[in-house]
Amino acid sequence: MDSAAPARVGGIVVSSLAAGLLAAVLLVAAPIIPPTEARVTGAVLCGLAFGWALLAVLSVRFSDQPQRWAAAPALLMGIGGLLLLAFGSPALEILSWVWPPGLLVLVVWMVTRARQQLRSPSRRWLLYPVLAVLALASVGGGYQTLREAADARAHPMPGQLIDVGGHRLHLSCTGSGSPTVVLQPGLGGTSADLALITPTIARTTRVCVYDRAGRGWSEPADTPQDALQIATDLHTLLHAGRVPGPYVMAGHSFGGLYTLTFADRYPDELAGMVLVDSTAPAPARGAEPRATPPSAGGSDDSTRRLSALASASGRLGLGRLVGATTASHLGSTIDEFRQGGSSMEQAARLREFADKPMVVLTAGSGTSPGWSADQDALATLSTDSVHRVVEGTDHAGLIGDEDGAAATTQAVLDVVTSVRTGQPLER
Repeated sequence: MDSAAPARVGGIVVSSLAAGLLAAVLLVAAPIIPPTEARVTGAVLCGLAFGWALLAVLSVRFSDQPQRWAAAPALLMGIGGLLLLAFGSPALEILSWVWPPGLLVLVVWMVTRARQQLRSPSRRWLLYPVLAVLALASVGGGYQTLREAADARAHPMPGQLIDVGGHRLHLSCTGSGSPTVVLQPGLGGTSADLALITPTIARTTRVCVYDRAGRGWSEPADTPQDALQIATDLHTLLHAGRVPGPYVMAGHSFGGLYTLTFADRYPDELAGMVLVDSTAPAPARGAEPRATPPSAGGSDDSTRRLSALASASGRLGLGRLVGATTASHLGSTIDEFRQGGSSMEQAARLREFADKPMVVLTAGSGTSPGWSADQDALATLSTDSVHRVVEGTDHAGLIGDEDGAAATTQAVLDVVTSVRTGQPLER
């Protein structure tokens, strides 16, 4: 080879790694790849494996500096990617324990080989940074896996996991008596967020909390989680868990949308309702909501893939930076937010709640312009409704601080009493 060979091998390094990145992007976007965390992660690994394989082949064929070591990351990433594409989530759970230490050992070995065999500036300004990113990913992945395992040991699951069709949801019921109260946390929330409310209600009647798909102790779902799907899954969960209705349902924030949708879809199974600083349904309440979500179609597929990528990033420990405890929690929260427009439309289909008891709670501080008017509008759904403003409490405080949680608990118990006695709510 002539003196231009080192520059040539540098070009091979650049073009090979760029080709691998491009292949990963194209595979993630490919319609044949299901937009789930496991399959999208598998597609990324297969694309990156192609780049490393290209480096090994081209450097051997077209330079005097063969980088045969690049076949090792190509082989390991390719095998991991194919396992994820073939077996999905079960393979992902197993590999989450294997890949962090395996990748770290591989990176150390790759650095050693590159120092010995690659004499090109690309080693310092491209290859080493790429390997540093892989090392950080392995450390973050190991941290995330260990923290999830530690959290599971520290907080054993109460209640049970129940199959609702393709995935299992966590349900925990305490107390006794009727009507049964069902609590819905807000956007990204879990059953643990209601810990200040549940025990007090349980002293008066039966109360059930659950985790929506992908968070807390519940398994992730492959289907988009809009209000209609969430209400359907909750209905299946309560019946499969042998929790008799009719229910009093209380929903905080986004949970109010799911409560409204449940009331519309299963009107005979809801005896009373509490909306706790609820997100308002679609503004145009006089207009007929669309039968299908506005996000349906190709753009929805793209956002589902981006959501799956974000969920996969949670496997690197990034989710804990935004308060998500697990990768699936991060992904489900993103999906819940993404489905917000559809959920608001579906909640707007409830036009009236007859004369059933209903309390609307509004935080007394931190509300945005128009929020109080939306809460007033919600209170008109029932002829037996009360709208209460809880002074000195903000949106999160209605379930998260003692005074706010006490006001929410009292509202639920007031509705329970009204259902039991058949008497209207006290103004």
